[in-house]
Amino acid sequence: MINNSIDLKNKRVLVTGASQGIGAGICHAMAACGADILVNYLHDQQAAEAVVSDLKTLYGVKASCFRTDVADQASVVAMFEFADQVLGGIDILVNNAACETIEHALHLNLDDWDRVFNVDLRGAFICSQEAGKRMVDQNSGVIINISSIHDKVPRKGLIHYCAAKAGLNMMTKCLALELAERNIRVVSVSPGAIETEMNREEIDKFGREKFNNWIPLGRVGLVDDVAWTCAFLASDKAAYYTATEIYIDGGYKESTIPYDPRPKK
Repeated sequence: MINNSIDLKNKRVLVTGASQGIGAGICHAMAACGADILVNYLHDQQAAEAVVSDLKTLYGVKASCFRTDVADQASVVAMFEFADQVLGGIDILVNNAACETIEHALHLNLDDWDRVFNVDLRGAFICSQEAGKRMVDQNSGVIINISSIHDKVPRKGLIHYCAAKAGLNMMTKCLALELAERNIRVVSVSPGAIETEMNREEIDKFGREKFNNWIPLGRVGLVDDVAWTCAFLASDKAAYYTATEIYIDGGYKESTIPYDPRPKK
């Protein structure tokens, strides 16, 4: 008989940037499939602890949280040592922590450029190194990098963010090649416009109907759209996925000329 469920029982998962939004959603989806979870956060301890409490109550799994700036190597090493203590290791790493600012390229402060690259790309690499060392020893593991449609689609005011996400996708492919022989898979997930607590107000301010009209599937994406894709990719049902990118955008990335009136039906 074929098992039709996503099974992550006894899997040990670390999700960075997981106190809210997509990161928290990924924690819920994977815990619902039986995984034990370490929630990484930087600023909002109360929100991270609330996620941990929900995971324990709703799904009966082990869950803890740990404050870390993923751009700081010593802090990341300490976080993985904590994971070794509370979970006994790591089977699945989700590099979700990210930041951005919006500024014209000619006026972009280099501190902002460095911060976005340090968190979105360098941080993901440091975490992948620590996870990879442990996964090599156990000859298994999955690393999921949360990228963006803006790794391919340029956007005004986000030159540092777009460049860092493009780098993250190439990092995914290089890591996948180097780790495949040790049965470690590395994939990228690239969301489009996703409604989170953080950007709900921005979507409404900008005009939800504009987004809905631009996106071929006719709606802004949900956190669950991303979270369940990650749960699938982390599972053995995705055993042949590596060095690849999955776009979760309702076709938004391909809708490059939304103002073109032809043809009307």
